[in-house]
Amino acid sequence: MARAAAVTSPTPTPTGGTRWSPSPAAARSDALLLRLQLMVTRKLDGLLQGDYAGLLPGPGSEAGESREYRPGDDVRRMDWPVTARTTTPHVRRTVADRELETWLAVDLSASLDFGTGQWLKRDVVVAAAAALTHLTVRGGNRIGAVVGSGAAPAAPAGRRRGTPPPGPGRPVRLPARSGRKEAQGLLRAIAGTEIRPGRSDLGALVDMLNRPPRRRGVAVVISDFLAPPPQWARPMRKLRVRHDVLAIEVVDPRELELPDVGVLPVVDPETGELHEVQTADPRLRRRYAEAATAQRAEISAQLRAAGAAHLRLRTDTDWLLDMVRFVAAQRHARTRGTTR
Repeated sequence: MARAAAVTSPTPTPTGGTRWSPSPAAARSDALLLRLQLMVTRKLDGLLQGDYAGLLPGPGSEAGESREYRPGDDVRRMDWPVTARTTTPHVRRTVADRELETWLAVDLSASLDFGTGQWLKRDVVVAAAAALTHLTVRGGNRIGAVVGSGAAPAAPAGRRRGTPPPGPGRPVRLPARSGRKEAQGLLRAIAGTEIRPGRSDLGALVDMLNRPPRRRGVAVVISDFLAPPPQWARPMRKLRVRHDVLAIEVVDPRELELPDVGVLPVVDPETGELHEVQTADPRLRRRYAEAATAQRAEISAQLRAAGAAHLRLRTDTDWLLDMVRFVAAQRHARTRGTTR
């Protein structure tokens, strides 16, 4: 389903002049954001108490006291001097930074403009960004984003990866700022992004979070991760070296299995190619489900190898409840002495 750009259009006034009124796409984005704001505020504030609660709060960078090592602790935090004196493994605690900087990498490829559940995949992406923004800015922290849509033009010879040339399809960087007004502007920019034909280079989008280098913080990648894993796996691993990384994967149920509805015309939103699929064939549906399962398993394996926390949101379930469950699982893991 094609979407118009979020621009305004002139409307005649009774006095003969014109006034600028929001386009249908812009009006839909504003209505969606208002609905999401109410949902996030009511549910997250009620279920996730604490001034500095987040989906993936970092451990901090300031050194604190030492404690005995527990299975699951990060070995990079080993306190070797104390371990040598006591002959018992110890790790160094860290004090959480009071001001946290969070960056979002939002993939709005054409494949996100699809959905057969309660939401479009694009809407779930915007919803996840809204929840993250709400949790970040309410503590006075800063949040920024890089947004990619469609295929970017080919980079000239000598241009480094992660710095795509200017022009249509180039990812947009939204600077990190604090405050609710700035956060609302960031969400409007994300929701109003025009989805362009073609697939974004997810690897280049993730690389934009590595340049310029920033102090340790939280990096969140929101995508359906349908791009080939070799394209984005290495940038994700590089991102994890300096930041706590959360990968939010958006999935539609029809991407996991096909219904038995006879001949089904299918259009690839990224290439425009039309295919007719005979869904009445049980062998075809079985092969499709097996291929989809293998694809999702590969995505999970690559994210796990990159050290990223993985949250999967579906268009046919309560995405906000899934996020709350994820936060609860993260907190439970930390109380048992693990980092994930």
